Amino acid sequence: MHWLTQPCPIPDAALYQAAQQRQAQLTKPTGALGELETVVMRLAALQRRELPTLNAVHISVFAADHGVADEAVSAFPQAVTTQMVANFLHGGAAINVLAQALGATLEVIDVGVKTALTHPALISQRAGDGTANSALHPAMSHAQLHLALQAGADAANRAHTQQADLFIGGEMGIANTTAATALYCALLDLVPLEVTGAGTGLDRAGILHKVTVVQRILNLHRAAHHDPLESLRCMGGFEIAALTGAYLRAAQLGIPVLVDGFISTAAALLAARIQPSMHPWLFLSHTSAEPGHAFAIDALQLRPLLDLGMRLGEGSGAAVAVPLLRMACALHAGMATFAEAAVAGKL
Repeated sequence: MHWLTQPCPIPDAALYQAAQQRQAQLTKPTGALGELETVVMRLAALQRRELPTLNAVHISVFAADHGVADEAVSAFPQAVTTQMVANFLHGGAAINVLAQALGATLEVIDVGVKTALTHPALISQRAGDGTANSALHPAMSHAQLHLALQAGADAANRAHTQQADLFIGGEMGIANTTAATALYCALLDLVPLEVTGAGTGLDRAGILHKVTVVQRILNLHRAAHHDPLESLRCMGGFEIAALTGAYLRAAQLGIPVLVDGFISTAAALLAARIQPSMHPWLFLSHTSAEPGHAFAIDALQLRPLLDLGMRLGEGSGAAVAVPLLRMACALHAGMATFAEAAVAGKL
């Protein structure tokens, strides 16, 4: 697993400046396009071209089950994980519709669904039949952690082979908001009560029960706090590990990463802790409706592109944000400069 700590390319400062200078020459007041200007300058530095593009988008959805579902922390039964994987494979989920609308490559990877499926379009890289119950045991062994991380790295490698301009990771796994909440608390020194949300739709009593389960997880694995790989092994999930590996490897290969919501941001936080040089390659797509998401946003010091109250997962929030990034690139490349339009610049 030597690749985990391999450094990532440094963004090209000269191309960031060139893009910044172009923005200053376009027929608008400097800064008038707000965050659209910032993201396109960042993309220029990452893609090493003054006029960045996002034509080729690669979406990998990782699915796995969680033993902590036995603690009744989800409003949906665990069987839904397998059922949703089938839905992905038959094109009926939100991410299928969004990927088709974007013209994006979409793949589904089973990294540990409890009831395995066989389908010609399914990529099977299983680390196990779901994780162990993290309220009673470490969620996974070291070997399982490495398998799941490698599944993510392999997805990023495929994206690189396909010359992707942007990588999006999605996830599916009943009870994974519990795993992600525990990771947020461990890595950011947070209290479960202020971080824990409804997940798939828990009521107030369900949320309070979930808080107690998260606290049990944190108490059991206290020695793993602040160690990103041990926190992931003891409290995480196979799909969260796969996302972590995918983000790390995508950044190492020079592919910008558009992060989805609550679960995906936990993986982004882990990836940035494991290899800080990957941080510049991250873009946050949206602010999740899960209350704990704001803490990770602050920790990563990144500004999400959208705030729509979404909490679906699957990579859906990231997919929704892609047209915004594409518009930023189109404006940067297509607008006339003051000189070209014979428009007077700022005095």
